[in-house]
Amino acid sequence: MNNDLLKVSIRQKAIYISSKDILGNNKILNETTSALVANASKLGFAFSEELLAALNNVSLKSKLEILEVLKEITGVNKNWTPLVKEWNIPTGETVLDHIITLFGNIFQTNKGVTLNCGHIIPDGTFPLERYNGCPFCGTPFKFGELEYNGKGSKLKVLELWSNNNIANFYTDLLRSKTALDATQVESLKALLSTYPLPKNVEIGIKETLMLVIDVLVENDRSNEGQVLFKNPNDILRYLWYRHTGFLQIIEPKTIMNRAAKNAAHIFTPASQSGIAKLQSKADLKLKYSRSECKRVAIWLNELELAPEKSCEIMHPKRGMWVRFIRALRLAEYGKRKGYENLNKMLDIFYNEDYDVWQGQINHFRLKSDADSTFKLLKQRPGLFARSLFSNMLWFGEDVTLKHFSEIIDKVPARLVFTLSMYAQSYFDKNTSRNVKPLGGTNKRVPANKFLQLYEEDQLKGMKSKIEDLCINMMKQRFAKIENKNKTIYIDEGLFNIPMSIGDRSDTVQDLPSALLGTRFPLEGSTIRLFLQWGEGLDAQHLDMDLSCKVAYEDNVDYCSYSQLVISGCKHSGDIQHIPNKVGTAEYIDINVEKLELCGAKYVSFTCNAYTHGSLTPNLVVGWMDSKYPMSISKKTGVAYDPSCAQHQVRITQTLNKGLVFGVLDIEKRDIVWLEMSFGGQIVQNLSVKTVEALLIKLNSKLNIGNILMLKAEAQGLEVISETDNADESYDLNWAMNTAVVTQLLID
Repeated sequence: MNNDLLKVSIRQKAIYISSKDILGNNKILNETTSALVANASKLGFAFSEELLAALNNVSLKSKLEILEVLKEITGVNKNWTPLVKEWNIPTGETVLDHIITLFGNIFQTNKGVTLNCGHIIPDGTFPLERYNGCPFCGTPFKFGELEYNGKGSKLKVLELWSNNNIANFYTDLLRSKTALDATQVESLKALLSTYPLPKNVEIGIKETLMLVIDVLVENDRSNEGQVLFKNPNDILRYLWYRHTGFLQIIEPKTIMNRAAKNAAHIFTPASQSGIAKLQSKADLKLKYSRSECKRVAIWLNELELAPEKSCEIMHPKRGMWVRFIRALRLAEYGKRKGYENLNKMLDIFYNEDYDVWQGQINHFRLKSDADSTFKLLKQRPGLFARSLFSNMLWFGEDVTLKHFSEIIDKVPARLVFTLSMYAQSYFDKNTSRNVKPLGGTNKRVPANKFLQLYEEDQLKGMKSKIEDLCINMMKQRFAKIENKNKTIYIDEGLFNIPMSIGDRSDTVQDLPSALLGTRFPLEGSTIRLFLQWGEGLDAQHLDMDLSCKVAYEDNVDYCSYSQLVISGCKHSGDIQHIPNKVGTAEYIDINVEKLELCGAKYVSFTCNAYTHGSLTPNLVVGWMDSKYPMSISKKTGVAYDPSCAQHQVRITQTLNKGLVFGVLDIEKRDIVWLEMSFGGQIVQNLSVKTVEALLIKLNSKLNIGNILMLKAEAQGLEVISETDNADESYDLNWAMNTAVVTQLLID
């Protein structure tokens, strides 16, 4: 069995079994299948009837491979031992204990216990019998085994995936009309490396295109990639992806500045910002072989765009292009016979003998020349849509919407829905917006100052006009599609799942994935956060911190390494040094009922890199929830139970210093899965206002259920409550494949 394909299917709440792996049709459950079912249930998984029948007829080797993949995904082979045994009972350690220990080690007093790390713990300070390592430097010495308690109250039921299912999923990813998140990107890479590229599939997004071109280049088929490039910036995007791993063109200065900020330290003399920036600069230097230079020269020379148009497109990234032109020796290739188009383009580019479209837009806007501005904007409907709100405030709503309505049928559906979703928050004078600059962290942006020029009634009118215009356009697009069906079933759960538009998650979900903004109802009264990192790395100082920030009506509190116990929250202790190869873990228990009694509104789940640099790759963070009490080992303090893990993510992006991975809404009794990066070594660097702004943004999103209702209304479909009698059926399993959901975005 292909382990990569197994992981791909499990992310979609299924297990892929090829038809050639099914060896018979035995309907009596055998012992090895029963053993697999029992072991899978301990890990939090169950099998559907169809999958169980297929598993009963695969070889013992295949069953073992499936079990090993489930174990790898849930991380049961990792070390989950925290610093403190029975950490739910406070150790009573204080700041004074740390101060006394510090002086005891400076003056080398012999009144105490010397630990394996070399530190002396003076008598009367830390209760050493409660620790698995050094309480002073956070180095673990003892490691406990994972106890399979099976306290999970809700198993994840896996379905059967056949060859057709995996092929359809492959096609859906390629055709996706929104940018793929990190989970989908990893799945697509696995599929591209296993299967040939499907024929006659139109690739939906440029970022997806880069992954496809990369496979073609690796297989010496770069000439086939030529037709996929539409303009020079597509080529630049591919070159930058190959060099940095980023599918978006993040400026070099942004990457260097992030590296410098991540290497900063609270204690200024310990900061390594300068060194990190120089190292990042060295890593970004460009160097290409002759064959690579020739390949890119051919791509640019064969572009169908006019050289002047190509240069205008290159202009926003002019600084990067100058460096790439030099590194790729394009001037040299431009002088050769057969590269006349490249030579002309370089000549126009260096002499800046071209007009810049955005410059003309800015010129006419400053002159308040509405006709000239809109004439240019109509040439590029997507950019018109992105600047619609600001143009409404600048020129007025009537004239702007009049011109926009003339070209709205050319605007991609994802932008039409985005306008409808964010109009409510944009035209609110008192609401700040959450934005994430390319390559940066989430920031809170105040409301547009021009909003103050308008009365509340005028702003409400703008909101309603935009929503009506967008909704009517999408109804028209749905109505144009011939549909002979009469009835439709829409699962109630789809009204709680937001439509994934513009959400580029940077973390990989190895457990069955969920869309950003998905709400997980609480099953019990205790939520357990977990953080595991360092697997496969040598023993070293690598301090990752698990924290949570509790927001009240008029103040905030936090539970972290510096404050292990607060009202309603308990931390398992701060580990600063990782052991050799096996990794280590931290936990926080959150008592929801106690926080509710204290008047807490919500709790933000965070993790930070305290050491220099960003969050370490392959760090796993998530939370557990169960209606049954979750246990903590008395001997070792191990508190991880894979059957209780409700959601977890794996870090793959290398620029984030801090991450918010969930928010517990105390009143609604649910957890919102979100992803928000922030800077700083500690949880105190997190702005509560920024989290609130992101929650407002997520709440304003259209949900999948509403879009399906729009489709039903436009196509005259009757909504029924029974899936068996419906001509079209949309349930939660269908929504698991976010790529196929994007096909509702009809262009």
